[in-house]
Amino acid sequence: MTIFTLSDALRIGEILSQASLTEITPRFGELAAGQVREKSSRFDVVTDADEAAERAISTALETAYPGAVVVGEEATAKTPALLDAIGTADLAFVLDPLDGTKNFASGLPLFGVMIAATVRGDVVFAAIHDPVCRNTAYALRGEGAWLQAEGGARTDLKVAAAVPVREMHAIIGTNFLPEPLRTTVNGNLSRLGMSAWLRCAAHEYRMAAAGHCDVLFYNKLMPWDHAAGWLLHREAGGYSAHFDGTAYHPTHVTGGLICAPDETSWHLVREALLDRRPAPLT
Repeated sequence: MTIFTLSDALRIGEILSQASLTEITPRFGELAAGQVREKSSRFDVVTDADEAAERAISTALETAYPGAVVVGEEATAKTPALLDAIGTADLAFVLDPLDGTKNFASGLPLFGVMIAATVRGDVVFAAIHDPVCRNTAYALRGEGAWLQAEGGARTDLKVAAAVPVREMHAIIGTNFLPEPLRTTVNGNLSRLGMSAWLRCAAHEYRMAAAGHCDVLFYNKLMPWDHAAGWLLHREAGGYSAHFDGTAYHPTHVTGGLICAPDETSWHLVREALLDRRPAPLT
C-alpha cells in the first residue's frame, strides 16, 4: 500500500496553495457573466476559476506522482468513468478544485480546495485549503488531523466534546433530501440547539474537525465533496456513518452521512432528526 508521509502532505498542500494564488484568488470578485456557467441547475455552477485550478492542480499532481489517477470534479463531469478509479487505482487523488463555487461566484469569501488520496478505495490522506485565510487542514490516516498556517504554525484538530441533542450545533443542508424525508428532517430541526448551512463542505468539515460545531448532516455524497472531509473529521476523533449505520466509503454517492463527536452522539442525533413521530409538546 502507498504510504503517505508528512512530506507528501506538505507537498500537496503547497500545490493547492499555489493553484489558489494563481488561479482562484485573482478571479475572486472579478468574474464576468460569461465566466460563470450553470451545470445541473442554477444552484450548481462552475466558473473559469474551478476549471483553471483543476488543470493546474492535476498537472502538478501527475508530475509529483507519476501513474496516479486524478479524479477531478470537472473532469469527471466530462468523463464519468473516472469515478471507477477511486475503488481500484493503486493511487488516486479525489479533487474538488473550488468547493463552495456558488459562494465564490456570489462574492462571498467562503470557499475552499479539497483533496483526498485513496489507495484501492481506502482514504489515506486529506487536505482542505482555505484560499482566503491561506491555511490548510490536513489528515493522515492513523496519524491525526491538524491545521497548518502559511508560516508553518501547526494546531491539532479535535472534534467537540459530546453534549445533549438540545445543545448541538449542526450543519445541515436538506435541499438534496427526497420527500418525505426532507419534510421530516426540517420538522425536527427544532430539537437541536442550532442549525445552519454554509453552502461549502470544505469549511463545514473544517469547523466540525476543529470542534466549532457538533454535527454534519448530508445526503448527496459525491466523493470530491466528502472523502477529504470524512477523513479529516475521523482523524480529529469524530464518528460518522450512513443514515442506516453502515460505514462511509468514497465510492458511495448515496445513503446520506451523519458526522458526530462520538458513536453515542451519532445515534442520538440520528434518532432526533430522522424520527417521523411528532415531537412531544413541552
